[in-house]
Amino acid sequence: MTGGQRDDTARAAAAATPDEEGSHGGDPFDDALALVNGPRRPPERPGAGTGTGSATGAEARSGAEARTGPGPGAEAATVRISYAARAATPSDAGDTPRTSSTPDDPFAPDDPFASRAPSPSDARHASDPPAPTGNRPDPTDPTAPASTPTPALPWHAARDIARRAVTEPPAPRTSALAAALGRTLAAPLTALTDLPSFDTSAMDGWAVAGPGPWRLDHPTGTPESRPATGILAGHAPTEALLDGQAIAIATGARVPSGATAVLRSEHGEVRASGGGRRLYAPRPVPPGQDIRPRGQECRRGDQLLPAGALVTPAVLGLAAAAGYDELTAHPRPRAEVFVLGDELLASGLPEEGRIRDALGPMLAPWLHALGVETAPARPLADDAGALYEALAASTADVVITTGGTASGPVDHVHPTLRRLGAEVLVDGVAVRPGHPMLLARLAPGRHLVGLPGNPLAAVSGLCTLAEPLLSALAARRPAPPYRVPLAAPVHGPPRDTRLVPVVYRDDERYGLMAAPLHFQGPAMLRGIAAADALAVVPPGGAQRGDELELLELPWPAGWSAGWTPEAPTDWNASGER
Repeated sequence: MTGGQRDDTARAAAAATPDEEGSHGGDPFDDALALVNGPRRPPERPGAGTGTGSATGAEARSGAEARTGPGPGAEAATVRISYAARAATPSDAGDTPRTSSTPDDPFAPDDPFASRAPSPSDARHASDPPAPTGNRPDPTDPTAPASTPTPALPWHAARDIARRAVTEPPAPRTSALAAALGRTLAAPLTALTDLPSFDTSAMDGWAVAGPGPWRLDHPTGTPESRPATGILAGHAPTEALLDGQAIAIATGARVPSGATAVLRSEHGEVRASGGGRRLYAPRPVPPGQDIRPRGQECRRGDQLLPAGALVTPAVLGLAAAAGYDELTAHPRPRAEVFVLGDELLASGLPEEGRIRDALGPMLAPWLHALGVETAPARPLADDAGALYEALAASTADVVITTGGTASGPVDHVHPTLRRLGAEVLVDGVAVRPGHPMLLARLAPGRHLVGLPGNPLAAVSGLCTLAEPLLSALAARRPAPPYRVPLAAPVHGPPRDTRLVPVVYRDDERYGLMAAPLHFQGPAMLRGIAAADALAVVPPGGAQRGDELELLELPWPAGWSAGWTPEAPTDWNASGER
């Protein structure tokens, strides 16, 4: 950014109205949201304002040496990159913490560290042949550094590869209804009986036969002096109702043979007549009134839910009503979390260069909300041997690590994966925050997701790679994209997708909108803690009113999967039950 550009930006900021900059008085909800960006405009880009965003720059130059994302109408292809042929991702690729003097929007025009727009020289140099690398590392040495840069995958392509990494989910298991909660149906749910199974009363009142008035008789064998209880739920009537007769009936009780309708208790009037009692209605009672006929909801053999449906509490109720004692469903994926770092404290206040571990307390409950079985997060020191032993001993379907995915002196994830003979599927994603995330196949049916160490960057990796992978393992159908207009402009780097915490707001013009929150830096959790979703901002940013895809956070529906952080599980990290 030139000096003149900085001056123009400063003048624009100074001229902004209090409403544009986000007043801190008045509406407390507005204060809490603290909308970002005010009057600033994102850098101009082709197709700005459409909310779609297409791959540009390095994304378009993926070539044959890297994994490529899907074009229009095409599926994503994965070209496996061997570790000896890849380069480590730069450690500062979008996930270094911002200093206190920089804005909390790391891509605002006045941020001295913001990504600049590509220049003609960038394209020229990008097309140049690679410079000689000198002595190449030995491909058989697991500790050898990588030598050839690997372009980061476009965000959508990376998610697609993660979802397709699971060729077949684990075999389904049959269990009692309660144990199926949070799992995915392996077969259609078919009614084993009619629902309801017999004609039932929808109201408290009287079952009547024919037109009124009706004679109220005591059931056979009961003295006239005893009040008639009528037909109660759970008790089958033994006698047919004759024309002109009525009998008291409770909600849910089986309607006797011969009854033509049910008269609600508040609509009937009982009068003494000729030594007996008669029931009168203020108006004619149409046949079938307040009777739930047999098979009204379904008939035996009807498909109630397809295979792949999530077993929610409502599904358990439907299955029980339809006659099921057990359900066959795919098992929940099992995950294990390793939090890497000598600098992390498990309790107390930060001290002497060490900080609190924010990811350990967050990731296990997040995975529970996604319907995943996981033991508590396990801290590991920055030791290559300890990481190797932990990964080699794990029996989890998915291992999730935090930190150590870049190329620093204690970043041991890549060398350890080489030592284990793992197959890298995704190594770097063109997304901010969270660029140095990775996905590797440890063995058939077992994967590792490497998350960056910064908290919001780790959330980005969790939503980008772990969530679609775990969803495929659970045999869940991908949810269709959910798009909502943006309530304020959001800046973005020229080549990378951006994930921004947002909350829902109602707008007179657009209806439901997604309002960006402050505190979006890769090391910050304050924004995501107040968020309803993450907005997927295309390269170059988006304007107010642009419809963006949203990744909804799992807790509004996810906690119904039945776990709390303290809930016991019959599986542990060692694989013992």
